[in-house]
Amino acid sequence: MTGAVSIDRVTPFIGAEVSGVDMSQPLGNETFTILHDALVEHGVLFFRDQDITPAQHKDFASRFGHLQVHPFAPNLGEDHPEIIVIEHGEKRAPDLNNWHTDVTFMAQPPLGSVLHAKVMPDTGGDTMWASMYAAYEALSDRMQRLLGELVAIHDYEHVFGKAGRLYRNQGTDKMESERRKHPPAEHPVIRTHPVTGRHGIFVNSSFTVRIKDMKQKESDALLTFLHEHIKQPEFQCRFRWRENSVAFWDNRCTQHYAIADYFPHHRKMHRVTIDGDTPVFRPN
Repeated sequence: MTGAVSIDRVTPFIGAEVSGVDMSQPLGNETFTILHDALVEHGVLFFRDQDITPAQHKDFASRFGHLQVHPFAPNLGEDHPEIIVIEHGEKRAPDLNNWHTDVTFMAQPPLGSVLHAKVMPDTGGDTMWASMYAAYEALSDRMQRLLGELVAIHDYEHVFGKAGRLYRNQGTDKMESERRKHPPAEHPVIRTHPVTGRHGIFVNSSFTVRIKDMKQKESDALLTFLHEHIKQPEFQCRFRWRENSVAFWDNRCTQHYAIADYFPHHRKMHRVTIDGDTPVFRPN
């Protein structure tokens, strides 16, 4: 910590900029509490000028929970397998430009992620976040009641599977092994946040494949409506990255979208992801 911590709201519904925190230093209990409370209130926190090493990146994130090793995404190797490398440029076009919540194909999706900008284009490459609280609360009471009764099935196959857009020749044995470890997961369509108790939409276009116990056409229509509904600008904030900027988001109540407007320029990010809990819905 470099001084008094300041939390400045970005929009009425989501996002806050944080100053007075130095991630290269150990995170004390008081600062941890401030950041924890700000995260669950604002959904995503933004930090500037954080020149941190991979070890410091992990140390900061690990104060909030156990760190995850992603089953498919490339990482920094055996010294830092928890750090995902997200890199695009002339040889690899951006391919993350859709609204999604991370890793919901797991039985216990992540609590959140800490994303560190390593290399940024001169312009472009912003990321947007959307509040699933705000999206839920904008629905009619009748729609809220219907969705609260439903369960969705989440699967990684069309993103990370052999036919998926992010498949990187992982090999048949690897894919079969991961399928055994990560069968399709069932989560409530509306999730109750374990800290705030608020309700938010918990389906996304990357991993939610259908609504359980619905006919396919019914499921497709309802999911299409929800995927379009969450795109409203009123639910969103947008962050313009600079080198050594950091975003820390609550994966339990947000979705995000990495804007793919910078090709063929170079953009490189390091991401650490924090383990979460089993999603539940608790009626008011």
